[in-house]
Amino acid sequence: MGIINATPESRYGGGYTRLCEQILSRVEQMVSEGAAIIDVGGESTRPGAMSVALQEELDRVVPILESIKNRFPVFLSVDTLKPEVMRAALAVGVNIINDVNA
Repeated sequence: MGIINATPESRYGGGYTRLCEQILSRVEQMVSEGAAIIDVGGESTRPGAMSVALQEELDRVVPILESIKNRFPVFLSVDTLKPEVMRAALAVGVNIINDVNA
């Protein structure tokens, strides 16, 4: 499983277009190294992390999930605590809901 953290704390930066390019490049690398599942999260679950507004999390993860789904033959996982994000990710076609709150 490869993990993509689409959060400000992650190493991805420089605006959304740059973010997508970096993430897709990283996914390509993970797939070439044998990753069969890609887990995408838009809110940090580390202790003390600030919560993210629903729309912001949706804006972070849904386009990335769609891009990965369209380019790579992998199982997709979404890491979220919010039911609305889970539903949106399922609409994209994710295979796994990674809910650390459940």
